[in-house]
Amino acid sequence: MSDHTYEELAALHAIAKILAQPWDLRDQLEHVFSEMSARLGMQRGMISLLDRDTGEAWLEVAHGVNLEGVEVTYQSGEGITGRVAQTGRPMAIPSLGREALFLDRTGARRHLNRDELAFLCVPVMYDSRVVGILSADKGAKDVEDLDRELAMLSSVAELIAKAVHILALEEENRRLRRMVNEGQAPSADIIGHSKGMQDVFGLIRHVADSTTTVLILGETGTGKELVAQAIHANSTRSKGPLVKVNCAAMPDTLIESELFGHERGAFTGALRQRRGRFEEAMNGTIFLDEVVELSAAAQAKLLRVLQEKQFQPLGSSRLVTTNARIIAATNRRLEDCVANGQFRTDLYYRISVFPIYLPPLRERGNDIILLADHFVLKYARRLKRPVRRISSAVIEAFLSHPWPGNVRELENCIERAVLLAKGDSIEMIHLPPSLQTTSRGDDEKEAGRLNAVIGAQERAMIIDALKETRGNQSQAARLLGTTKRIIHYKIHKLGIDPWKFRPGKQSGTTP
Repeated sequence: MSDHTYEELAALHAIAKILAQPWDLRDQLEHVFSEMSARLGMQRGMISLLDRDTGEAWLEVAHGVNLEGVEVTYQSGEGITGRVAQTGRPMAIPSLGREALFLDRTGARRHLNRDELAFLCVPVMYDSRVVGILSADKGAKDVEDLDRELAMLSSVAELIAKAVHILALEEENRRLRRMVNEGQAPSADIIGHSKGMQDVFGLIRHVADSTTTVLILGETGTGKELVAQAIHANSTRSKGPLVKVNCAAMPDTLIESELFGHERGAFTGALRQRRGRFEEAMNGTIFLDEVVELSAAAQAKLLRVLQEKQFQPLGSSRLVTTNARIIAATNRRLEDCVANGQFRTDLYYRISVFPIYLPPLRERGNDIILLADHFVLKYARRLKRPVRRISSAVIEAFLSHPWPGNVRELENCIERAVLLAKGDSIEMIHLPPSLQTTSRGDDEKEAGRLNAVIGAQERAMIIDALKETRGNQSQAARLLGTTKRIIHYKIHKLGIDPWKFRPGKQSGTTP
């Protein structure tokens, strides 16, 4: 950025201010193109988004180009746009009339003299990968240095990178929703297209139609119960019962009775015989959530069930045989529980035959927005609210939040937001304070860093101009390509003392 002229820095500053506005992403980018046209002479600006799986780019936002009814796509390496998407390197064409790679798929230059047009095309990089392509025309006679023009367009691409990344996510999630609706997931209640969730779906399909014991691992709120339901629903036992037991919600004195039943008089208060959950789960599945919380006695009986498919109800000498399939779950590291003596080693090896790890929401990338959209539709219907969309600012906040409560926290957040929303969109004001504070702090930090860089560049350029003109503000303004009034305002705002650069003063130091 240090090689930019004063007017180019002013353009970047204006673009940064546009991107700080709480507008729709497309409106922001349209305004960016207007600034590029007015301040930099760049016409027919276009942004194409990149499909990371196929490498295909499609034109999404354009200025000075009529896209109505037109769908423009570029395969990897096809044309200038496809080449930039493939290589991640900028390209500049001094004269479009003599460039075979230029395709003009939009037809925007059909009636123009292409010999008089230069074409600039740069990658939009976010998180070290290409997420889009930014391109623009400029009059060939106005281009003195193609490398300088590319550097300027690349600086614009850096500023809009986050907006383009989010726009690409929105478009990708629209396609993912269609794929999910086509039934690719083993359950309509489990939504996800991240690699971690695709691995989970594959494991569910492999293990569902068997009697193998399954252990589901994952943080609280990741959806372990939904996975258990999906395994049961996709198995030959789907017509049998799915019995759910929360081992952490029962006191040690009752857990054995709850799981294995008891005879009348087995303990104080046992006024009649009772069937346990394992008997209820005959020909079906029993789901033991937070299995680590089982007492030592219950663990011993569970081990026997796994080994011999038999157990004794409390206070009884009879043996009950069960064919219930066991699915266990925990949010803790079982290895640690075994090491500290809380969980039996032999039971650990019995229940961890087929482990399935559920990734936390913060590791699931685009799934966050996919799930958020799902919950918006769910609660808009349930609460009879007109909410249909999530604003760009909220999407950004969701993507930067660590989600310690995982999917459950996101669902609760969306339910609250739908309830508070007055219109058809969820805005930042509808989010819980924890998300608003984090986002506002990040935004302020990013905006502060940008303003500091631009301010430092302005100050350095003005000081260099004053040194060269020996403190003459009028000459400095002409050197920077601006007016004396603006220079005077900036000198005052940035605290620069122009008298220090006059002959005989100490002009060798920075004020």
